[in-house]
Amino acid sequence: MSIKLLNMEQVGSLIDMDEVIEVTKRVLIQKAREETQMPPKVYVFFAAYKGDFRVMPAYIPMEEAAGVKIVNVHPENPKHNLPTVMATIVLLDPKTGEPISIMDGTLLTSIRTGAAGAVAAEHLARKDVRKVAFIGGGTQAKQQLLGLLSVYGNRFSAKVYDPSSEAIKGLISVAKGKGVDLSEDGNVKSCIKDADIIVTTTPSTKPIVEDGWVQQGVHINAMGADAPGKEELDPKLLKRSRIFVDDIEQATHSGEINVPISKGLMDRHDIAGELGEVLDGRVKGRQSDKDITVFDSTGLAIQDIAVAHLVYESAVKKGVGSLINLI
Repeated sequence: MSIKLLNMEQVGSLIDMDEVIEVTKRVLIQKAREETQMPPKVYVFFAAYKGDFRVMPAYIPMEEAAGVKIVNVHPENPKHNLPTVMATIVLLDPKTGEPISIMDGTLLTSIRTGAAGAVAAEHLARKDVRKVAFIGGGTQAKQQLLGLLSVYGNRFSAKVYDPSSEAIKGLISVAKGKGVDLSEDGNVKSCIKDADIIVTTTPSTKPIVEDGWVQQGVHINAMGADAPGKEELDPKLLKRSRIFVDDIEQATHSGEINVPISKGLMDRHDIAGELGEVLDGRVKGRQSDKDITVFDSTGLAIQDIAVAHLVYESAVKKGVGSLINLI
């Protein structure tokens, strides 16, 4: 039994944002049609270290893909010269259950999250996107930028707010390399002023985008809240928005809406639908140019496993990676 091992560099050589966006659309539609299996995430918390890890299994029959991702989130890791998010993915053969690949999932997680934001923006934002605001300029902001570039090209300008000057420099460097005019803004309120799309990618546990700062017609990709207790948006803002989630169960427990729901400020009836339902035509997305739309992203195991399967197939075809025998 040979298992293909792939490190981050090898995964990066085999992955492409445009391709990830397409597979993301496919699996979200399959989820909406109840053609996938995805048990809820399991969380283990390291309170003393202000971190956690999650276990995320999935099976996508139409993709012939199955497996599990183990991923951590430790916001203080940069102090130790480690990524905030690190992940490992194990792929299985659905026919036999045997492991076929173990690969780094850190870069893959980041790219598939960027792809989800791109899909949401494409289907929920207004068509005349000209200005984007990034609240948070770290690793995930870079992937959100690259995802938006796949949808809109470099015809938009952007601003970024982040307390970290290093994060800002990194995002500006990526934007410059792609021909995007992106500048720093030292204030959240002014950063999001006149934005067509707002992207939040912080680990905040209290709202940082206030209701009164957001104009009509904006689309918001709320990507940061991915565990219980996290939130980035003012609940009053959510109440006047059309909210779409990647998965209702996950979102109510660990997404942007988890805190307002736990406090009784919102309930499931405030959710317009899942993004896959919009893609499948079952739910109307944006209804007018005045709508404020919000995509509440928690990250789906079906995305991870489908993308990892693409990477594995490409690795086999190109002879990338090494082989080990565990049994």
